Amino acid sequence: MTVPILNASGCLDALTAAEVAQTLDVFVTKTVTPLPREGNPPPRIAETELGMLNSIGLQNPGIEAFLDDTLPRLARLGVPLWVSVGGFSVQDYAQLCTLLSGREEVTTIELNLSCPNVDEAPETAAEIVAAAREATPKTLYAKLSPATWDIAETARAVADAGADGLSLVNTIRGLALAPTTLEPTLERGAGGYSGPALRPIALACVYACATAVDLPIVGMGGVSSGRHAVALVAAGASAVALGTVLFAEPFAARRVRVEMTEAAVALGYPSAAALRGKAHKSATFANLSAL
Repeated sequence: MTVPILNASGCLDALTAAEVAQTLDVFVTKTVTPLPREGNPPPRIAETELGMLNSIGLQNPGIEAFLDDTLPRLARLGVPLWVSVGGFSVQDYAQLCTLLSGREEVTTIELNLSCPNVDEAPETAAEIVAAAREATPKTLYAKLSPATWDIAETARAVADAGADGLSLVNTIRGLALAPTTLEPTLERGAGGYSGPALRPIALACVYACATAVDLPIVGMGGVSSGRHAVALVAAGASAVALGTVLFAEPFAARRVRVEMTEAAVALGYPSAAALRGKAHKSATFANLSAL
């Protein structure tokens, strides 16, 4: 068994880079909202010493255009599709899940519960998951923020509410200032931080949630090598997602896939999947699939 490789939502436009998307085991769409969104004003992407800040603001055509135009085109790629959905109320999430429920092209719905670039829904993550669960029989993954005091407690809450898996983690809020003006480099001010410095945070979150719940986990955050991916698997992830690295190396999935196997064999294991949960000294992990 291999460890599936996905893209982090928003880090790849499959319709302009079909060959890149086809190197993945699953393609995750940009977050879709009920109504079209232009996103935040530019500049909304800025490099930092150890990663990237973004404040895209969930720019998307809205669910109607997505279903009519985008989804059929994505389906022709021949890659399993996860649709990321976001909103500003529990009703938004329920509506999106209802509309996606009847679409055979969609294998999984990822609930974006933690975008740092827009105002969040007032309801708790568990309340949103419960409404989504009632609205659709499709597989639901809850994408959680690392900016919480006890992410394991949140994981337990969304699991109890009906989540089938977790995506860990979303970006974390960060700020960069221009060296000459000392003003924010992003028009909105703060943005979502991703890149190498997020990796230890993601590891900690995956480790904590893998102990707390018996759900498959997609680990993401600063992954740019097979060793990074193997570390997330050892912490408890059953799949990994690539994000920031895709901007510099679009075909990174091919290399990371090979490096994961090489890293596992070097450690004396037949595959990267065999390393799942090895960081936990006293826990037994089921052979869970993220797909």
